Amino acid sequence: MTEARLLEAARAGDPAAMAALYTVHAGRVYSVVRRLVGDDHLAEDVAQDAWVRAFEKLGSFRGQSAFGTWMHRLAVNTALNQLRRRGRRPDVEAAADAPPSPPDPDETVLNQRALGRALDRLPEGYRRVLVLHDVEGWTHEEIAERLGVAVGTSKSQLHKARARMRELLAPARGRNEAGHHA
Repeated sequence: MTEARLLEAARAGDPAAMAALYTVHAGRVYSVVRRLVGDDHLAEDVAQDAWVRAFEKLGSFRGQSAFGTWMHRLAVNTALNQLRRRGRRPDVEAAADAPPSPPDPDETVLNQRALGRALDRLPEGYRRVLVLHDVEGWTHEEIAERLGVAVGTSKSQLHKARARMRELLAPARGRNEAGHHA
């Protein structure tokens, strides 16, 4: 069944069509929400909220973009709204250290884990701007408008986020390089 037909059936209340849409797009939705909120449990709640909102608003989806694009934007907005409601502001500087994951022999997985841990350790405002700009491709103007900050603040936080990521990832690179020289 094509996505257009799935959407039509889902709008009519067909649970199988809704489940099919969820199956296709759930991974990407969870992934972007997780990167924004920095916490597995909160990400699950926010992703679920985004799906509930999506199915409630499915009638307003006009198809001017792909469903996945619309759903992705809705998930980002849901995550940002949830963080605002929880009293977390984009300029919060404190971030809790994530416990290290057990080592995995696959270097790609190790690099992904190191990046994920470093991203989780960024101050929340830095993480949001970095994810929205570098991962999601938003402009500084879009970020500033959505987060209610100045464009200069978005640019500054992105610069600081990238610098902090380099710092957080440097010890891992140093250990790998030292290990090769030993």
